[in-house]
Amino acid sequence: MYMIRPWLYVGKFSETQEGWLLRSCQIGAMLELDEAVEQPGVVSLFLPVEDGEPLGPEMLKQGLQFVQTQKSWGRNVLIACGAGVSRAATFAIAALKEEEKLSLLDTVREVHARHPEALPHPELWKSLCDYYGEDLTLMQMLDILRP
Repeated sequence: MYMIRPWLYVGKFSETQEGWLLRSCQIGAMLELDEAVEQPGVVSLFLPVEDGEPLGPEMLKQGLQFVQTQKSWGRNVLIACGAGVSRAATFAIAALKEEEKLSLLDTVREVHARHPEALPHPELWKSLCDYYGEDLTLMQMLDILRP
């Protein structure tokens, strides 16, 4: 599990099942993108997001509203998908962009600095670019991720 901000974490499906880990990070909410998991004392929203498929604006908006609401209530949020690399990173980028009003490229830099394996699938990246009206190529994103 990677802490992007003290209130925002990115992880993989298996970590959603580890109550001790969630408690140690004080996770109070989970946006689950792989499978639904219930944990005592943790609010969750499951969105069936497929990796490699375009992400519809309504699905993105629903996930973002959940994350923003949970943050506003003082809950730490874990965004999790199968491996914690593509789908969860996509939503984390969007959530951080919304909260900190950064450009997509600056937000990718921030997320990648704390989660070096974060890499949205090209279709998910395009969905983010379309949603925010930022015309950025996959190569531009990859260029900033190279050491």
